[in-house]
Amino acid sequence: MRAIILGAGRGSRLKALTDDQPKPYAPIGDHRILDWLLAALRQAGVEDIVFIGGYRIDQVQRDYPQLTFRHNSEWSQTNILASLMCAEDCMDDGFVVTYADILYRQDVVRRAIDHPADRVLCVDTDWRSRYAGRSQHPEDDAEKVIASGDQILQVNRSIDAAQAHGEYIGVARFSAAGARSLRTAYHKACQLHDGKQWKGGTPFRKAYLIHLYEEMLAAGLAFHMVTTDGQYMEIDTEEDFAQANQLWPDRFGRL
Repeated sequence: MRAIILGAGRGSRLKALTDDQPKPYAPIGDHRILDWLLAALRQAGVEDIVFIGGYRIDQVQRDYPQLTFRHNSEWSQTNILASLMCAEDCMDDGFVVTYADILYRQDVVRRAIDHPADRVLCVDTDWRSRYAGRSQHPEDDAEKVIASGDQILQVNRSIDAAQAHGEYIGVARFSAAGARSLRTAYHKACQLHDGKQWKGGTPFRKAYLIHLYEEMLAAGLAFHMVTTDGQYMEIDTEEDFAQANQLWPDRFGRL
């Protein structure tokens, strides 16, 4: 199984922390976010790892020569969905995709890999506890999920927090067939919407990955989920960074 890490953006909400280094270099305890990610993936049995870079990609290439790289040269004008498709040639046999600004344990990745479905999202069911006192990143920003059993019915930021069953953590697994369906859906959406406004008025070039998931769900493609009960944190703001450094190393101090 191959993993694709989406690490092209700068992470401007971390301010000075990303002035001279890419966002996944922000230190949590004694390790960079990227080191925590690589450890979780490898402990889940994923050794073939692609890093999609943009902002300061040269630093990552120098420090992690063991990774395979794809470059989103238009990282400042695009978003996560466009970044993922920079690694379209790496998807044929199926893959795990992960945001680069999150922390999680290997168990949830392993469960996603082992799930028999073609399209599997990793969802935090204890998500609301992480938003208590999180003023810089409110619940409205969460990529919320509604599900029936393990089948996902909706994934959208606009879902009312009280109705959501969890938050998509930014990790998903696609089988070879699932990867084909993702690529087909992307190219269809690109033909229809490139250069135009898309979901919620978002320009297509600035689309998020969940926008494509929404499109695929609407077309009748099934997504399933595996859950994690809080063994996950996002580092999107300075507040998140401080909280992660306070909580994560105490719980998971060893890679």
